[in-house]
Formats: sequence, C-alpha cells, structure tokens
Amino acid sequence: MANPLRAEVFRLYKNLLHLGREYPKGGDFFRDRLRASFLKNKGVADPQQIRELIGRGEYVCRELEALYYLRKYRAMKKRYYEEQTQTHVYEEQTRQ
Repeated sequence: MANPLRAEVFRLYKNLLHLGREYPKGGDFFRDRLRASFLKNKGVADPQQIRELIGRGEYVCRELEALYYLRKYRAMKKRYYEEQTQTHVYEEQTRQ
C-alpha cells in the first residue's frame, strides 16, 4: 500500500472503530466485523481499488452517522410527544 493511502485507511479504520462503539448490536460485534472486513482486503495493492474501498468505508461512516441521528431523533420525539399525548388523554378522561 502506498504511504498516503495507508494513512487514509488507518484514519478510516479509527473513525469506523469510534462510530462502532454505539452500534445497536454492540461495540464488540461491530469491532469483530470491522476487523474481519479490513483483514479480508489486506492484500489489495492496486491504488484505484484501495480508493474504491475507502469510498465504500466512508459511505458506511455516513450511514452509521445517519442511523445514530435517527435514533436520537426518535428518542427525543418519543420523549416529548408521548408526554403531550398522555396529558391530552388524561385531560379528556377527566372531562367525561
């Protein structure tokens, strides 16, 4: 692997490792899958193919970030709208 690409691959691995700590199936599950994926492509020497694999890894990073934002949004929505719904139901029950 060329030196600049090696640094990019290492940066991608660290970034994915950091994002994987909050993975829904657990950080250990994600870390094992990540390690296996990187080891599978360890022998790739073509710089163009390495760039394609880096692009795929960056796509996975964006998808994980979207997953976490969605999870956070759903938790906040549930927290706030559930209170309003329960209050509304309680008020209707006390009127009757």
